[in-house]
Amino acid sequence: MGYISVAEIAKKWNISERSVRNYCANGRVDGAFLTGKTWNIPENATKPMRANKKMDEPATLLEILQDEKKRRYSGGIYHKTQIELTYNSNHIEGSRLTHDQTRYIFETNTVGVEDEVLNVDDVIETANHFRCIDTIIEEAKITLSEKFIKELHLMLKNGTSDSRLDWFTVGEYKKRANEVGGMATALPSEVAGKMKKLLSVYNEKKEKTFEDILEFHVKFEQIHPFQDGNGRVGRLIMFKECLKYNIVPFIIEDNIKMFYYRGLKEWESERGYLRDTCLSAQDKYKAYLDYFEIKY
Repeated sequence: MGYISVAEIAKKWNISERSVRNYCANGRVDGAFLTGKTWNIPENATKPMRANKKMDEPATLLEILQDEKKRRYSGGIYHKTQIELTYNSNHIEGSRLTHDQTRYIFETNTVGVEDEVLNVDDVIETANHFRCIDTIIEEAKITLSEKFIKELHLMLKNGTSDSRLDWFTVGEYKKRANEVGGMATALPSEVAGKMKKLLSVYNEKKEKTFEDILEFHVKFEQIHPFQDGNGRVGRLIMFKECLKYNIVPFIIEDNIKMFYYRGLKEWESERGYLRDTCLSAQDKYKAYLDYFEIKY
């Protein structure tokens, strides 16, 4: 199958290039995919029908997040998601920034410090995590791939002290064996093969369920493909996939991290531990949606 550009398809369909990009970003052009920031569109793609009735239908959470992000809307669900997901995911991994400091960085792009010392990596990774969330919102509809996962890792760890270490490969799979919670993970020589297999099995399923997304997360964390940052990248992926399949997403908060870790460890013998923990987190996010009067 041949692929053509946004400009070519816009001319063919007699619409603006912006409309073509919007169709692609919203998953309305079958087979279209991104290479970097360039859309590749099947040459035989058909023009989507205009859905006028859509104006009378409630917007999906993904559409609302994309709209609030685009308009830089303050105080909505996008704002809330950025702060809560970034603070909790980083805090689980040892960040010492407070919730207020995280919020301040997001809202003002500055850091307020009074009689304390901040870890520069904590600040950098917080700012980087905001960018990662923007990316999973912008590209929620794309098919999960090794390339996309590596890009998330590069975005998260870029500019940190780890990125200056010769043996720490930012945006690439690990070079040294590592453990997580005292448990062995995939060896560096095994990672590429295991990731390809994991993604192949996952992407064979056209419609993903809540359980499918959890299972992918467990397998991803068991492989632990990167030297560091696996937990945060993995949780970003779960959020993205929930948005893609119109499943209410969830944020693993720092105060339930031990239940979360137990769920990851015991998945093969008792899936209920992780499922119940994530459903509880989902209920918390539903409370946010109720507050903002967003239907789900």
